[in-house]
Amino acid sequence: MIVDGGFSPHIEFSREEWARLRGNTPLTLSHDDLDALHSADEHVSMDEVMEVYLPLSRLLNLYVAATHQLFRVTDTFLGSPAAKVPYVIAIAGSVAGGKSTTSRILQALLARWPDHPKVDLVTTDGFLFPNAVLEERGIMHRKGFPESYDLRRLVGFLAELKSGADEVRAPVYSHLVYDIIPGEEMVVRRPDILILEGLNVLQSGAGTGDRPPRVFVSDFFDFSIYIDASEADLETWYLQRFERLRETAFRDPSSFFHQYAVGMSEPEAMEFGHQVWATINAVNLRENIEPTRERARLILEKGKDHRIERVWLRKL
Repeated sequence: MIVDGGFSPHIEFSREEWARLRGNTPLTLSHDDLDALHSADEHVSMDEVMEVYLPLSRLLNLYVAATHQLFRVTDTFLGSPAAKVPYVIAIAGSVAGGKSTTSRILQALLARWPDHPKVDLVTTDGFLFPNAVLEERGIMHRKGFPESYDLRRLVGFLAELKSGADEVRAPVYSHLVYDIIPGEEMVVRRPDILILEGLNVLQSGAGTGDRPPRVFVSDFFDFSIYIDASEADLETWYLQRFERLRETAFRDPSSFFHQYAVGMSEPEAMEFGHQVWATINAVNLRENIEPTRERARLILEKGKDHRIERVWLRKL
């Protein structure tokens, strides 16, 4: 991976090289566990767990331990022990890239380490503005773009979490109705680790001109992961998922997309899917998501079949 000027801030590993870094990390997932974690669109093999996710869970376990040790050193210096705060891992990448599957597998593996058994997973979908607000602002077609999120609420959630609050609350999003569920919240009670999954979580909050930098979501992360794939593969995976959902979830009359399952022919629906990808998801990928890739601590590079082929770890 070469960035402008020919310098990469990351160390490159082939899959085989990365797999050797597993050490003696035990396999703690069964085949049944794994079947419950990956999505219908992305089958993750047990080989992938052993060769990619176990080394990653080992690395993260070491980072979590080192961070807690740093807190203890700081407490000793200050002479006043502070409450232990969650270690926050961000997972970013495009629509249809496999963020959710990666998040669930890591959550399961990390929770099996004895030092941090409580691992929570929150998605930034819950921090999207309600559809009524997006419609009022004329940005419904920009759903998933940075301006469609209630960043003030998301930053407040992370600030409370990192301040050691006993519990923090996150709004809940329904992919079925394609909107925030009014009055429903997810309660997070001081986990050892919190995984935050979202499209644009790695964006920088740098200020412009004479304005000082603002506090931004990425300021609260201890570790960050970017799921990388070619745009052509991402489009293919998106359309495959759209086609599957037409045959399943979209057939539910309460689904926001029910009209695409019963009111359109298959060619019409797939043409609509192509249009959504080209005018919304691809634009968001190019303008907002992909430019944040180099900010990630670790990049998982996928091939055509969702198989992770290379790993890039940021140099310390």
